[in-house]
Amino acid sequence: MTAARPFANADAVTVTGDIIWAALERADWLEAFAAHPRIGDARAGGDAAREQAGAADADAGVKQRLAERNRDYEDRFGYIFIVCATGKSASEMLAILERRLTNDPAGELRVAAEEQRRIMRLRLARLLNR
Repeated sequence: MTAARPFANADAVTVTGDIIWAALERADWLEAFAAHPRIGDARAGGDAAREQAGAADADAGVKQRLAERNRDYEDRFGYIFIVCATGKSASEMLAILERRLTNDPAGELRVAAEEQRRIMRLRLARLLNR
């Protein structure tokens, strides 16, 4: 992104981010995933805490199920569950997580990368006050 500067406008920033993200390799995506707290992790702060607010308000049963299914996901795919959590309830995120556990590993990596791209776009928009 730094090498692509200067940008003509905010749209150019997000388009460039998308292009760069799509060109990255598996290891790069995994590095980005590793920087996220797990969905429902009470220790999440900053952007993640704001984005995952729906999980913070969940009842104990849903929080426990999220924690269990997060572990199942990590065991199956080798990285944390990534979802663009903004505006989603804990129950919605749990349903998405359970559905995605049925994906094959290659397909799930693409789904997770797309969710990370959506998170990146939201954060860029906030950074650019859009």
